[in-house]
Amino acid sequence: MGIFGRKTTETTATAAAPAAVSPELAALTGDYTIDPAHSTLGFVARHAMVTNVKGKFLDFSGALHLDGADPSRSTASLDIKMDSIDTGSADRDGHLKSADFFKTDEFPTMTFRSTAAEALGGDDYRITGDLTILGTTRPITIDLEFNGAAKDPFGNERVGFEGKAEILRSEWGLTWNAALETGGVLVSDKIKLNFDISAIRQA
Repeated sequence: MGIFGRKTTETTATAAAPAAVSPELAALTGDYTIDPAHSTLGFVARHAMVTNVKGKFLDFSGALHLDGADPSRSTASLDIKMDSIDTGSADRDGHLKSADFFKTDEFPTMTFRSTAAEALGGDDYRITGDLTILGTTRPITIDLEFNGAAKDPFGNERVGFEGKAEILRSEWGLTWNAALETGGVLVSDKIKLNFDISAIRQA
Protein backbone atom coordinates (compact mmCIF):
# COMPACT_ATOMS: atom_id res chain seq x y z
CA MET A 1 0.00 0.00 0.00
CA GLY A 2 1.45 3.39 -0.97
CA ILE A 3 1.15 6.59 1.00
CA PHE A 4 0.86 9.16 -1.78
CA GLY A 5 -1.42 7.17 -4.04
CA ARG A 6 -0.30 4.92 -6.89
CA LYS A 7 -0.34 5.38 -10.62
CA THR A 8 -2.70 2.97 -12.32
CA THR A 9 -2.82 1.55 -15.82
CA GLU A 10 -6.45 0.44 -15.58
CA THR A 11 -8.88 1.98 -18.05
CA THR A 12 -11.92 3.61 -16.46
CA ALA A 13 -15.35 3.07 -17.93
CA THR A 14 -15.99 6.81 -18.19
CA ALA A 15 -13.09 9.07 -19.10
CA ALA A 16 -14.47 11.96 -17.08
CA ALA A 17 -14.89 9.94 -13.90
CA PRO A 18 -12.39 10.76 -11.11
CA ALA A 19 -9.92 8.07 -10.08
CA ALA A 20 -11.01 6.09 -7.05
CA VAL A 21 -9.03 6.70 -3.87
CA SER A 22 -8.31 3.82 -1.52
CA PRO A 23 -9.90 4.44 1.91
CA GLU A 24 -6.62 3.35 3.52
CA LEU A 25 -4.66 5.94 1.54
CA ALA A 26 -7.21 8.66 2.18
CA ALA A 27 -7.03 7.93 5.91
CA LEU A 28 -3.28 8.70 5.94
CA THR A 29 -3.66 12.12 4.37
CA GLY A 30 -2.65 14.81 6.85
CA ASP A 31 0.15 16.74 8.53
CA TYR A 32 3.02 14.97 10.31
CA THR A 33 5.96 16.04 12.45
CA ILE A 34 9.26 14.17 12.09
CA ASP A 35 10.27 12.38 15.29
CA PRO A 36 14.04 12.97 15.68
CA ALA A 37 14.32 10.36 18.45
CA HIS A 38 13.34 7.64 15.96
CA SER A 39 14.75 9.10 12.74
CA THR A 40 18.23 9.28 11.22
CA LEU A 41 19.72 11.81 8.81
CA GLY A 42 23.02 10.35 7.65
CA PHE A 43 25.73 10.79 5.05
CA VAL A 44 28.67 8.86 3.63
CA ALA A 45 31.90 10.32 2.19
CA ARG A 46 34.81 8.50 0.59
CA HIS A 47 38.06 9.02 2.56
CA ALA A 48 41.56 8.75 1.05
CA MET A 49 40.07 6.93 -1.94
CA VAL A 50 39.93 3.66 0.02
CA THR A 51 37.18 3.70 2.64
CA ASN A 52 33.86 5.26 3.59
CA VAL A 53 33.32 7.57 6.55
CA LYS A 54 29.76 7.72 7.87
CA GLY A 55 28.18 10.53 9.81
CA LYS A 56 24.83 11.89 10.91
CA PHE A 57 23.13 14.94 12.35
CA LEU A 58 21.72 14.68 15.86
CA ASP A 59 19.61 17.86 16.07
CA PHE A 60 16.94 18.47 13.45
CA SER A 61 13.25 19.13 12.98
CA GLY A 62 10.90 18.65 10.08
CA ALA A 63 7.36 18.29 8.82
CA LEU A 64 5.47 16.35 6.16
CA HIS A 65 2.14 16.91 4.51
CA LEU A 66 0.95 13.69 2.90
CA ASP A 67 -1.82 13.59 0.34
CA GLY A 68 -3.12 10.09 -0.31
CA ALA A 69 -5.07 11.16 -3.38
CA ASP A 70 -2.63 13.47 -5.14
CA PRO A 71 1.13 12.96 -4.62
CA SER A 72 1.93 16.32 -6.21
CA ARG A 73 0.33 18.02 -3.22
CA SER A 74 2.55 16.24 -0.67
CA THR A 75 5.36 18.32 0.86
CA ALA A 76 8.37 17.93 3.15
CA SER A 77 10.66 20.30 5.04
CA LEU A 78 13.77 19.87 7.20
CA ASP A 79 15.87 22.18 9.38
CA ILE A 80 19.20 20.69 10.48
CA LYS A 81 21.54 22.16 13.11
CA MET A 82 25.03 21.89 11.65
CA ASP A 83 26.71 21.95 15.07
CA SER A 84 25.10 18.55 15.73
CA ILE A 85 27.24 16.75 13.13
CA ASP A 86 28.60 13.46 14.46
CA THR A 87 31.09 11.19 12.68
CA GLY A 88 32.37 9.41 15.78
CA SER A 89 35.55 11.53 15.95
CA ALA A 90 35.64 14.80 17.91
CA ASP A 91 38.64 16.06 15.92
CA ARG A 92 36.98 15.32 12.58
CA ASP A 93 33.70 16.86 13.73
CA GLY A 94 35.56 20.00 14.78
CA HIS A 95 37.17 20.24 11.35
CA LEU A 96 33.81 19.81 9.63
CA LYS A 97 32.36 22.67 11.72
CA SER A 98 35.28 24.96 10.86
CA ALA A 99 35.77 27.45 8.02
CA ASP A 100 37.19 24.65 5.86
CA PHE A 101 33.77 23.05 5.61
CA PHE A 102 30.42 24.08 7.11
CA LYS A 103 31.36 27.35 8.88
CA THR A 104 28.75 26.60 11.52
CA ASP A 105 29.25 29.91 13.35
CA GLU A 106 28.18 31.77 10.21
CA PHE A 107 25.77 29.19 8.76
CA PRO A 108 24.23 27.30 11.70
CA THR A 109 21.40 25.62 9.77
CA MET A 110 21.02 23.48 6.66
CA THR A 111 17.51 23.39 5.20
CA PHE A 112 15.47 21.37 2.73
CA ARG A 113 12.17 22.49 1.22
CA SER A 114 10.36 20.23 -1.24
CA THR A 115 9.14 21.59 -4.55
CA ALA A 116 7.59 18.46 -6.13
CA ALA A 117 6.54 14.92 -5.24
CA GLU A 118 5.53 11.96 -7.37
CA ALA A 119 4.57 8.30 -7.06
CA LEU A 120 6.83 5.91 -9.00
CA GLY A 121 4.77 2.78 -8.40
CA GLY A 122 4.45 0.37 -5.51
CA ASP A 123 5.90 1.92 -2.37
CA ASP A 124 8.46 4.04 -4.25
CA TYR A 125 8.28 7.83 -4.45
CA ARG A 126 10.45 10.75 -5.44
CA ILE A 127 10.76 14.13 -3.75
CA THR A 128 12.48 17.06 -5.44
CA GLY A 129 13.40 20.12 -3.44
CA ASP A 130 15.81 22.92 -2.57
CA LEU A 131 18.76 22.14 -0.30
CA THR A 132 20.48 25.15 1.28
CA ILE A 133 24.04 24.85 2.64
CA LEU A 134 26.42 27.75 3.33
CA GLY A 135 23.76 30.12 2.02
CA THR A 136 23.70 28.38 -1.38
CA THR A 137 20.45 26.80 -2.56
CA ARG A 138 20.42 24.08 -5.20
CA PRO A 139 17.90 21.40 -6.20
CA ILE A 140 18.24 17.76 -5.16
CA THR A 141 16.15 14.66 -5.80
CA ILE A 142 15.46 12.12 -3.06
CA ASP A 143 14.19 8.61 -3.79
CA LEU A 144 11.93 7.33 -1.03
CA GLU A 145 10.42 4.01 0.00
CA PHE A 146 7.30 4.02 2.15
CA ASN A 147 7.83 1.59 5.04
CA GLY A 148 4.27 1.57 6.37
CA ALA A 149 1.94 3.16 8.90
CA ALA A 150 1.11 2.11 12.47
CA LYS A 151 -0.26 3.31 15.78
CA ASP A 152 2.34 3.04 18.53
CA PRO A 153 1.58 2.01 22.16
CA PHE A 154 1.20 5.68 23.12
CA GLY A 155 -1.53 6.30 20.57
CA ASN A 156 0.65 8.13 18.05
CA GLU A 157 -0.18 7.51 14.38
CA ARG A 158 3.15 7.06 12.59
CA VAL A 159 4.37 6.73 9.02
CA GLY A 160 7.87 5.67 8.00
CA PHE A 161 10.11 6.32 5.00
CA GLU A 162 13.62 5.43 3.92
CA GLY A 163 15.35 7.68 1.43
CA LYS A 164 18.61 8.23 -0.42
CA ALA A 165 20.24 10.86 -2.60
CA GLU A 166 23.66 11.83 -3.94
CA ILE A 167 25.16 15.32 -4.19
CA LEU A 168 28.45 16.90 -5.22
CA ARG A 169 29.50 18.97 -2.21
CA SER A 170 31.47 21.37 -4.40
CA GLU A 171 28.18 22.62 -5.85
CA TRP A 172 27.42 24.10 -2.41
CA GLY A 173 30.87 25.65 -1.99
CA LEU A 174 32.31 22.77 0.07
CA THR A 175 35.59 22.59 -1.82
CA TRP A 176 38.27 21.95 0.84
CA ASN A 177 40.51 18.99 0.04
CA ALA A 178 44.06 17.65 0.23
CA ALA A 179 46.00 15.81 -2.49
CA LEU A 180 47.32 12.32 -1.84
CA GLU A 181 50.88 11.35 -2.72
CA THR A 182 49.54 8.30 -4.53
CA GLY A 183 47.07 10.35 -6.53
CA GLY A 184 43.51 11.39 -5.85
CA VAL A 185 42.21 13.46 -2.95
CA LEU A 186 41.49 12.99 0.73
CA VAL A 187 37.72 13.62 0.66
CA SER A 188 35.34 12.67 -2.17
CA ASP A 189 33.29 15.31 -3.89
CA LYS A 190 30.35 12.90 -4.11
CA ILE A 191 28.40 12.56 -0.87
CA LYS A 192 25.71 9.95 -0.33
CA LEU A 193 22.76 11.02 1.80
CA ASN A 194 20.49 8.58 3.60
CA PHE A 195 17.31 9.10 5.56
CA ASP A 196 15.29 6.91 7.90
CA ILE A 197 12.22 8.88 8.89
CA SER A 198 9.48 8.26 11.43
CA ALA A 199 6.79 10.96 11.52
CA ILE A 200 3.84 11.45 13.87
CA ARG A 201 0.47 12.64 12.69
CA GLN A 202 -0.72 15.90 14.17
CA ALA A 203 -4.15 16.15 15.77
